[in-house]
Amino acid sequence: MDLLRFATAGSVDDGKSSLIGRLLYDSKSVFTDQLEAVERASVNMGAEYTELALLTDGLRAEREQGITIDVAYRYFATPRRKFIIADTPGHIQYTRNMVTGASTADLAIVLVDARKGLLEQSRRHAFLISLLRVPHLVLAINKMDLVGWSQEVYENIRQEFIEFAAKLEIPDLTIIPVSALTGDNVVTSSTNMPWYQGVPLLNHLENVYVGSDRNLVDGRFPVQCVIRPHSNQFHDYRGYAGRIAGGVMKVGDEVIVLPSGLSSRIAGIDFGGKPIEEAFAHMSVTVRLEDDIDISRGDMICRPNNQPDVTQDIEAMVAWMGEEPLRAGAKYAIKHTTRRTRAFVKDLHYELDVNSLHRNESASELRLNMIGRIKIRTTTPLLADLYSRNRETGGFVLIDERTNRTVGAGMMVRTS
Repeated sequence: MDLLRFATAGSVDDGKSSLIGRLLYDSKSVFTDQLEAVERASVNMGAEYTELALLTDGLRAEREQGITIDVAYRYFATPRRKFIIADTPGHIQYTRNMVTGASTADLAIVLVDARKGLLEQSRRHAFLISLLRVPHLVLAINKMDLVGWSQEVYENIRQEFIEFAAKLEIPDLTIIPVSALTGDNVVTSSTNMPWYQGVPLLNHLENVYVGSDRNLVDGRFPVQCVIRPHSNQFHDYRGYAGRIAGGVMKVGDEVIVLPSGLSSRIAGIDFGGKPIEEAFAHMSVTVRLEDDIDISRGDMICRPNNQPDVTQDIEAMVAWMGEEPLRAGAKYAIKHTTRRTRAFVKDLHYELDVNSLHRNESASELRLNMIGRIKIRTTTPLLADLYSRNRETGGFVLIDERTNRTVGAGMMVRTS
C-alpha cells in the first residue's frame, strides 16, 4: 500500500479535530481503551455526545479550551492506503504550526463552517497551502446539519471559494459537503444530501492519485552524515546517509558531488541494513561510492548533467513566524536541506495581503504571520532548486541565532 500524508486547516471552530476523530472512529481505527477514555472525558466536560475531537486534542490546554494548539499527528490505514494526518491549529497566532504541518503534506483539507462561510483565516490557510505547493486541496464544507443540509448554502460557499482559488496555484481542487458530528459524507455517503453526487471524503482520500506529484527526474541526495562503522568486519565501509530529495538513484549510476565537483559511480545502496538496486524520493538510504571522496554533511550527490543551482543570492516568498519583525539588513541562520549557514536580508520587495492578494511594495517589515517576498544573501553557497520544481531543495527556514527559534519558512522563487 502507498502512503498519503494530509493536513487539516481552516479557521477556529470549523471542526478540524472533530473531522479527524470521525475519520478515525468510522474507519474503525480507534482502540477500545482510547474510545473509553474519550467517552469519560466527554462526560466530565458535560458534553451531550462523545467528543471525537479529543482523539487528536491531546494537550491539557487544548482539552480545557476546546481548541487545537500543537500539530497532532495520527496514523491509520484502510485496505487501500496508509495515512499520516497532521491536525493543525486554526488560531492565527498558531499559523506557524499550520505551516509546519502542511509543509510535507500531499493533500490538505481546508474546513469551512457552513454557517459562517469563508473567513480570513480560511483564505489565509488556502493561500499558504498553495504557496507550499501542496498538490491536492479538499474544501470540506462542514456542519451542514446546522444549516438544514442546504444545497443553496453549499453552492454559495463553493462558488466563492472557486473564485478565490482561481487567483492561486491549486492543481487539484475537490469540494465536499460534510458533517463531522453526524458522519455524513465523511466515511459513508449522506442520505441527508441527495443533491450531492460526489464521493465521501474517505473514498476521495483513498483514491486520489499522488504518484506523479513527486519529482523523479532531478536526482538530489543531500548528505546528512558519513557512516564509518568502528568494526573490523566493516573496516572498509564508507557510506553517506540521507534522504533522497528528488529523482531515482541506481547502483552503477554516474554521479557528481557538490560543491567539490568530483565525480564517481554508485557502488551500492543500503536501505534498512540491506542492499537494494535503486532508491527514489523520499527514501532514507545509505549510498556507497566507488571512489574515496571527501564528502561531509551538507554536500549533495546528483547527476553530472542535472545539477542544482549553486548560489548565494536568493529571492523567496517567506511566511514570517517570529515575534520580532523581519526587516532589511537583519541577519539569521539559514537551514537548507542538510546545510546550515548564515544569511542576511538584502531587501524586502513586498508584503502580500492574503485576502486581496495585493502587493504592498511600501512595506518596511514583515510582522508575525505576514507573508512577503524577500531577497537574501548567504555566507556560503546553497545547492538549490526553485520551490516550484522541488519542495525539499527549494525550501528553507530562517533561524534566530540568539534564541535558536525558527522565525521564517521560505520558498525560493529565483536564484542567481
